[in-house]
Amino acid sequence: MTVPQKIKMALAYKGMSESELARQIGSSPQAFNQRMKTGKFSSEDMERIAEALGGKFFFGFEFPDGTKI
Repeated sequence: MTVPQKIKMALAYKGMSESELARQIGSSPQAFNQRMKTGKFSSEDMERIAEALGGKFFFGFEFPDGTKI
């Protein structure tokens, strides 16, 4: 699943539009739409998006012994 697909699923879950999310993270709807097309979001971007959605962003590796990187 791509990052834009995950963002769209989170938006649907929260009942929020892309435009509303864009404004909440300090972006214009047009700029956010372009980023959704390219799928290029930094970890910091994802943290801001998660915060605006009232959620938590996580990214990393977890191994069977419980080690997280």
